[in-house]
Amino acid sequence: MFKLSVISDEVSQDFERVAKFAKRMELNGIEIRTVWNLKPYELVSKVGELKKILNKYGLEVSAIASPFFKANIDDPKEYEKHVEILKKCIELAKSLDTNIVRGFTFWWKGPIEENIDRILEKFQKPLEIVESEGVILAIENEPSTFVRNGRELAFFLSKVHSKNVKGLWDPGNDIWDPTGETPYPDGYNYVRNKIVHIHVKDGKRLGKGKCEFTPVGEGEVDYKGQIKALIEDGYQGYLSLETHWRPRKKLAEEEVLRPGGATYSELGEKASEICMKNLKRIIEEVLESIKA
Repeated sequence: MFKLSVISDEVSQDFERVAKFAKRMELNGIEIRTVWNLKPYELVSKVGELKKILNKYGLEVSAIASPFFKANIDDPKEYEKHVEILKKCIELAKSLDTNIVRGFTFWWKGPIEENIDRILEKFQKPLEIVESEGVILAIENEPSTFVRNGRELAFFLSKVHSKNVKGLWDPGNDIWDPTGETPYPDGYNYVRNKIVHIHVKDGKRLGKGKCEFTPVGEGEVDYKGQIKALIEDGYQGYLSLETHWRPRKKLAEEEVLRPGGATYSELGEKASEICMKNLKRIIEEVLESIKA
């Protein structure tokens, strides 16, 4: 059976507050993104403080939500900066006893099929690093990058040929996918058995290319179908809540999408509680249906 976690700054920048939330919601762990307004690659010097809080509340780290390769593929300086980000995030991951570091595939500049050779070329150095360090680089489907959806994530993974690179499946991101892929079953069917970590968020399409976040279970992602499939497929990793939705309807888009922003975390705990309760209810309903 899978485990549950929450991405840190979806609740608060105060890590102890995040840990208290995780304990109260009976979660197994926390995924580290920004903490104390520091990005994950800036947290290596804070490992002692992080571990103290994790141990106090009996929690583990599910993954490091690194921004690795959310970058311009044509910028050499940016490339080198992100290689260093990867190294720092790997150091943080190993210090916090997780072997999963999230990554991306550069900002989108056209179809992945037309750009795959140069993407793979840029991944050679990172592959050497993750393989020598024995960690998993979990590539997320993100609509602003070359890998926008489940189909493209499966395509990318088929070309990498590394046991240290796997998929991070985010069905909620498929709502923003410009190709219109349906998260479940279509998107998931491309990546099933290729994933090591899952993000949970929800949203709905408004037409004309616009979308909005919703509480988990109230958007277009078929989470009942998705959860049932994960159970049947024997998925043993984490479902990590990436709330994104906030209860204030007029929250500016840049505040919603900018992890680490004050308003983003200010409203996060209540929104995350609603979403986590919804997720747990869905899981219970699916388990009951399987028993029946």
